[in-house]
Amino acid sequence: MVRDSGVPRRVGSRAARRIFNFRAIGDVIAELKRVTWPSRQETMRLSLMVIAVSAAVGIFLGFVDLGFAKIFDFILGN
Repeated sequence: MVRDSGVPRRVGSRAARRIFNFRAIGDVIAELKRVTWPSRQETMRLSLMVIAVSAAVGIFLGFVDLGFAKIFDFILGN
């Protein structure tokens, strides 16, 4: 019977599983070394943009909520 090389094999022993885990950790470390990390300035700028957009959306949704509250108060006669 021919085994398909594309199908992962089942690892039987604990030692083999440990070796597989160490290989996976090594692969993760190798991949992280190839990542292009942003500079400190770029990280600060993008973080401030996220905070500003989140605040703007929060304020907008707050006003929408106040508007709906007024509309429902009018409809319900409170």
